[in-house]
Parts: sequence; C-alpha cells; structure tokens
Amino acid sequence: MSRFLAGAGLVLVAAVSVVGGIALRGPGLVAVLVSGLMAACVAAGVARESAEPRRRSVLESALLAGAVTVVALLVLSGTAMVAGGGVAVLLVAVVGAGWGVARWLGDRRAAVVRAPQARVAPAPPVPIRPVHGLSTSALAEEWVRTGAALHGGLTPAAWQGTVTRRALLLDELERRDPAGFARWMAAGPDATDPAGFVRAEPPRTDPSAEAEAA
Repeated sequence: MSRFLAGAGLVLVAAVSVVGGIALRGPGLVAVLVSGLMAACVAAGVARESAEPRRRSVLESALLAGAVTVVALLVLSGTAMVAGGGVAVLLVAVVGAGWGVARWLGDRRAAVVRAPQARVAPAPPVPIRPVHGLSTSALAEEWVRTGAALHGGLTPAAWQGTVTRRALLLDELERRDPAGFARWMAAGPDATDPAGFVRAEPPRTDPSAEAEAA
C-alpha cells in the first residue's frame, strides 16, 4: 500500500508539474529554471562549508536542491491553474508546516541520540572477608565456586586475584585440619570439594594434655 501511494503521489506531482509548465510558458519556465539553478548554488555552498558530516556529496546536494525547487514551483503553478490561487497558498502552508514538524522531530531524535547516557553509579564491591573469619563449610563452598570461576572468561587481574584467594583458602584448610587436608589431597583431582574431608571445626586442644606435655 505504501508503494502504491508513493507511486500515485509521484504520478500526481508529475501531472500537476506538466500543467504548471504549460501554464507558465516560455518566460515563466526560464524563471523557474533560474530559481532552481540559484537554489542549487546555495545548496552547494552550504554543503561545502558545513562542519557536520556529509550524508551527500556537494554535487548531489546541489542537484537535489535544484530539482526540488523546480518541481515545487511547477506544482504551485499547476495547482493555481487547476484549483486556484487559494488552494496553492493552502498547499504551501501545509507543506511548510509538515516540513517544520518533520525537522523538529528529527532534531529531537538527534538530540536524544547525542545526549550522554545517564551514568549509573557502580555498585560498591562486596568486601572479601578474611579466610580465618569464615567457617570451614564456607571455605569449602568458596573453593568450589572459585574453581568454577577460573574456567570462565576472567580478566587477567581477576584471574590472578582468584588464584591468590584460593591459595589462602588452601592454607586455612590445612591449618584447621592437617589430617583431613592430607586425605583430600591424596584423593586426587576428582575430589574438588573439601567438605567431605576437612572437619567442620578445627580440633580443640585438651588443657590437661597440654599440662602433661609441659
């Protein structure tokens, strides 16, 4: 439907332009062509001096401005010939208003695109608790979680930080239960979770045994 309407509009514009050209005759056509040439020169100068990125070359801008000027003047002449001067004036007002609204909407859209996006304050980093303040089960969970993270897409800095953190986890697990830690290490690479080997709490020293040893 849109293509049909566009084609019908072009046919109507062409027909009205022919009527306008016939109505103007020789001197009027010369004036229309001179107006189109002047519009092309102005458009070429504006396009050459514009600091904004060009969507069209200078020649394309000049040809487009000249063609639009000639067609617009012929359409106005044809409209005045067929429907009268009042309708021609009304047509100019409608086209001008439509162009203004379209230009305003385009500027608004461009301003929205160019506007800097609202910067969202990054969430504060989650503080990393010292390993000695974690329970043994929390140490085991973090060991499993960081091991899975190493296989993801970490940055070099994040990868190094994760490796350092895992070394601290190993030291703390070994300190809390050396025997269970040794059993976990002896189980091989398949035993990724130390929870089944290291005791939940570090062994407590019997005060009487310490006294006898002293």
